[in-house]
Amino acid sequence: MSSKRSPNFSAGPSALPEPVLSRIQGELLNWCDTGASVMEVSHRSKTFIEMAQQMEKDLRELLDIPAHYKVLFLQGGGTLQFSQLPMNLKGKARVADYIDTGYWSRRALSAARQYLDVNIAGSVDSTLDQKSLPREIDWRVSSKPAYLHYTANETIDGLEFHWVPKIQTDIPLVADFSANILSGPLDVTRFGLIYAGAQKNIGPSGMTLVIMREDLFGLTHSCCPDILNYEVLAKNNSMFNTPTTFSWYTAALVFQWIKSLGGLSVLRDRNIRKKDILYGLIDSTGFYINDVVPADRSHMNVTFRIADPRLDELFLNGAAQRGFLGLKGHRAKGGIRASIYNAVSEESVRQLADYMTEFERYHG
Repeated sequence: MSSKRSPNFSAGPSALPEPVLSRIQGELLNWCDTGASVMEVSHRSKTFIEMAQQMEKDLRELLDIPAHYKVLFLQGGGTLQFSQLPMNLKGKARVADYIDTGYWSRRALSAARQYLDVNIAGSVDSTLDQKSLPREIDWRVSSKPAYLHYTANETIDGLEFHWVPKIQTDIPLVADFSANILSGPLDVTRFGLIYAGAQKNIGPSGMTLVIMREDLFGLTHSCCPDILNYEVLAKNNSMFNTPTTFSWYTAALVFQWIKSLGGLSVLRDRNIRKKDILYGLIDSTGFYINDVVPADRSHMNVTFRIADPRLDELFLNGAAQRGFLGLKGHRAKGGIRASIYNAVSEESVRQLADYMTEFERYHG
């Protein structure tokens, strides 16, 4: 069996850094001289707790997270946060504000409606040939919402906020950073709460990151069980129940890998180079079409289709024959999608660009 790894453009679970995978491979049967795999040792053991503490320390350093923010490593993915968030931040408010930018923001606001009224403060105009994010000046923010929520990167639609909303300070700003967390520097202090599923830039699926300002504790809805109560989870160091130990371990290695590269500024610059390769090619001839205005295009999820839609399937079949993984667009949108998260190398992106150029030469 070949040991060659394929260029992986999967949207999630996604590619992991090869140095991290090699480290996992080497430690799989005997982690930290315990004589057992990390998947077999107690989460209450001294060795595991030390690893967990270092994991949080490394993440705090990468994102410069202040002491008055709690860092939680939870379960259930970003989808559980769609419900867990309103259960924990409802307080006495009757309404929460949401920015509707695509599939995932709509999933989030739909779940929130089970706990409070939802005001859609802004939305993408999907009738235009090229989608763009709603301008903040046009947002219709409620007077006293529980919070304002937006999805920082829409993986399906290929939209990304490259700016942080400047809402009034007494409204907690909440963001789903599942697809672009750790893709570059981020001022955490602009937010009341950030959440992110792990399976894009943090590690394998199973773990969810929550970064939360401490003063937002105590706003929990009466229906919220302890297992979903952020304050209870924080008091128990994210170990109210048995955590996803392998996901924690992998995330710890990913944080170390990012630090070894030089931090988030280095990754930001590398991610910009990668997206420029693909968008530059897409915009060059008109053979490939992207439906997002350049300023709002995702740096993580490059979505496109071919002007002749009959060629999309032929393109995907040819890509699969060449060993490319994960290029088929989401079932809700179709087309083609190249997810170029942190672990995807510039070499892999150039290989994809070469194939795109070759395909256009034969079919354009």
